[in-house]
Amino acid sequence: MAYTHTSDLITGLQDLSRVDSRAPAEDDDQRVNWLLARTRSARAKPYHYLLLLRFVLVNLIGLALLGATYLQGWIHKVLSGDQSHLSIVIVAAFLGGLAFCTLRVWQTSRDLNQVKAFNPLVPSTTADYIAKLRGRGVESRSTLASTLRLKLSQRIAAVRHTAGSLVLLGLIGTVVGFIIALSGVDPERASDVQSIAPMVSTLIEGLSTALYTTLVGAVLNVWLMVNYRLLAGGTVKLITALVEFGEDHGGT
Repeated sequence: MAYTHTSDLITGLQDLSRVDSRAPAEDDDQRVNWLLARTRSARAKPYHYLLLLRFVLVNLIGLALLGATYLQGWIHKVLSGDQSHLSIVIVAAFLGGLAFCTLRVWQTSRDLNQVKAFNPLVPSTTADYIAKLRGRGVESRSTLASTLRLKLSQRIAAVRHTAGSLVLLGLIGTVVGFIIALSGVDPERASDVQSIAPMVSTLIEGLSTALYTTLVGAVLNVWLMVNYRLLAGGTVKLITALVEFGEDHGGT
């Protein structure tokens, strides 16, 4: 059941207290806590999976921009101009990071919903945290809250590391590109007119590799970091919600 007014909530609590006066005190506390959580859930229902919706919107915008660049022929130009093929490696790393970020966004959205609609009978992150808080002192509860923060923060760290690796791969591509460019330069044949054209061609290919890999790494880093910031914000909200909920109900 869900109540949206204070008077209904008080009436519901009175009804619950008369259902079974012989039930154990812990069961009564669980019922009251569940009713209070359901009340808060009823008010927050329109905001279910808000983090996931924002994530989808951000990536739809990214896909739209990607489609525009594809129609302009820029993607083919970048891939064909990269002689080292590091751009493909960067794209693969980005897709892996985005897939992992999608999984974490889904988990965080689900956990947020479970806090809003807490049911002690359903296994969840909230239920585990509340169970650990029962019977704990103030210092122990503070330690558990700190542990929760570290655990949830570490859960999303791989997305940030993957985003950073995209820039690093782009810089590696820059170095490889300059190596390719300089490998075709032979000072001893610089005076030979027939040798100048191949050297210039190799120089252009190397510079293209250097610039394109840097561009791909930087753009995909920005895309993945936007998703990470969105996920990090949702994780902060989850930590805050869990700690507040634990302080309200963990000691009952």
